[in-house]
Amino acid sequence: MRIKSLWMLLLISIVACQPTEQPATMDSIAEKYVKLMLDIGQYDSDFVDAYYGPEEWKPQNKRDTFPSADFLVRANELISQIQSVEGDKDRKLMLVKQLIAARTKVEIINGKVYSFDEEAKLLYDAEPPSYEESYFDNLLMDLENALPGEGSLADRYNEFVNQFIIPKDQLDTVFQTAITEARKRTMARYDLPENENFVLEYVIDKSWSGYNYYQGNSQSLIQINTDLPIKISRAIDLACHEGYPGHHVFNALLEQNLVNNKGWKEYSVYPLFSPQSLIAEGSANYGIDVAFPGDERIQYEKEILFPLAGLDASMADKYYEVQGLIGKLSYAGNEAARMYLNGEISREEAADWMVKYQLNEPERALQRTRFFDQYRSYVINYNLGKDLVANYVESQGGTADQPEKRWEVFKELLSNPNTASTIQ
Repeated sequence: MRIKSLWMLLLISIVACQPTEQPATMDSIAEKYVKLMLDIGQYDSDFVDAYYGPEEWKPQNKRDTFPSADFLVRANELISQIQSVEGDKDRKLMLVKQLIAARTKVEIINGKVYSFDEEAKLLYDAEPPSYEESYFDNLLMDLENALPGEGSLADRYNEFVNQFIIPKDQLDTVFQTAITEARKRTMARYDLPENENFVLEYVIDKSWSGYNYYQGNSQSLIQINTDLPIKISRAIDLACHEGYPGHHVFNALLEQNLVNNKGWKEYSVYPLFSPQSLIAEGSANYGIDVAFPGDERIQYEKEILFPLAGLDASMADKYYEVQGLIGKLSYAGNEAARMYLNGEISREEAADWMVKYQLNEPERALQRTRFFDQYRSYVINYNLGKDLVANYVESQGGTADQPEKRWEVFKELLSNPNTASTIQ
């Protein structure tokens, strides 16, 4: 009996010495989420777009093979934990959506194939619309009327817009001027950290035209791809989209409001293939209209950017009339991506589609197929994202005739957890 009692005491002692797992909280879940995102990012260089959290959270070891099963288990466990703890409901919902996207991306890396629409829904929490070819044919008729003449419409269009290429020796001057103006307009309405800033670089051999690499502490690296000639309209577009009030401001506000003020560490990492990207890209595109509404943009370009680039400002109105018609064809790019990624057409056929329905030059169309290869259904975030953001802002009173309200609602959108399904 004495021996049995000693064994019981020893067993109790061993159990008592075992560390007890602390109950999950949103903050502990956030830490595990960040570490999971960083671990996945070791196996896909595009997966983590930005990280500015604790240095010690970065992974120290990388396995020889992609540990998809482990990542899926961890993602599922976190989803289950989130649903069982107390916390801000918007914070919880967004984190679940982000984890569903991460789980889906792990499956894709591991070889699972989703259709374009299934992938878009799981990664970006959005259902991309689909358009018949006749829809784009009708839009092309408007361009036929705007650009009469001999030859194909694509040739006439490219001959017209090639008059508006920024000379390479004026590229930096034009871009720096556009960014400065976009920043001035944004800072007049938003209180960003005093130290906020960016570095601008020109690069080549990329599948995209511009990129913002957010560095944390309100700092960004903005890169402009100069592989192909750059039209004058891209100066304001990229200044706003990559900078103010686009990606740079979006990330700075999330860092300021959610990471620093609320302590929500999950926002110290930005997984690119996630619902956060639809809001990021959609707001960056809509931000162009917020900063340069209506005729203000054309007037500014006539007075400042066209002369800086040595271009004929008297042609600005016609140029933007044509660009507005081209903008209506943006969903043709989504259809090309859908058919190409679903295996219905070849790369060359996808490029031909964009030559016909977006009037791309062949070289630019092929560059776009590289983007499809690298980022897949991510393409929906630019146009569908913009439409959803625009509808949300305007439904909250931020209409074109209420610019101050539009800036206010836009900032609220940028500063808080939002995803496609919560702004519809």
